[in-house]
Amino acid sequence: MPETPDAPAPALGSLTWVPAAERPDLLGEAVAAALPALSGPAWVAPVDDDLADTAAFTEAYGVPPEASANCVVVAARRAGQTTLVACVVLATTRADVNGLVRRHLGARKASFAPQDVAVAESGMAYGGITPIGLPASWPVLVDAAVASADLVVVGSGTRGAKLAVPGAVLAALPAAEVLDGLGVPVEDGPPPAPAAPAGRAPDDRDVGWGERFEGSDDDRRYLEDRPPHWGSD
Repeated sequence: MPETPDAPAPALGSLTWVPAAERPDLLGEAVAAALPALSGPAWVAPVDDDLADTAAFTEAYGVPPEASANCVVVAARRAGQTTLVACVVLATTRADVNGLVRRHLGARKASFAPQDVAVAESGMAYGGITPIGLPASWPVLVDAAVASADLVVVGSGTRGAKLAVPGAVLAALPAAEVLDGLGVPVEDGPPPAPAAPAGRAPDDRDVGWGERFEGSDDDRRYLEDRPPHWGSD
């Protein structure tokens, strides 16, 4: 269901929000195609490409981290098969990949998908991956705190814009499943990863999309086991 004329634009930060259907130029192709099937309204606002990563975005545009949600891409390995999964958590949390996600999927191991894989398989830009418009075969796990939010800011499929949607819209996506405890408070997590090496995007850390590999043996084995067409890290 597209935006309705009487749905007021949100007041989130310093951004000017308009109905997403009016600015398909700000959206990834798959995101724009998915808009008519949404269960509720969606708005879009342009942002500076260099400020698309979560920390920079919230500081520059005054959007509270608790009103932002990250969509992280996870590769789950089971019986020799790899499945890509989207996990949507508030920006104040990190996805519990090695715990809840792995157990929920019945996977032998689960790791954050390499950046090049997530971009190629989703068809969306790094830093702009969003649960709206992902391939139909991907499970979409939505944290209960995201699902219950009146409004959350997510990617638009591009780095040049953000979407604002009710949490209930994300929970109603065809492949979505709401999970309690999917997002773990950052302060309860492991120590921050070291600074990203050259060639990594600045948001390649454990509170946003593209969470970095921590260098564990499990992650190293995952990289060795991944299908050949995924390339090398």
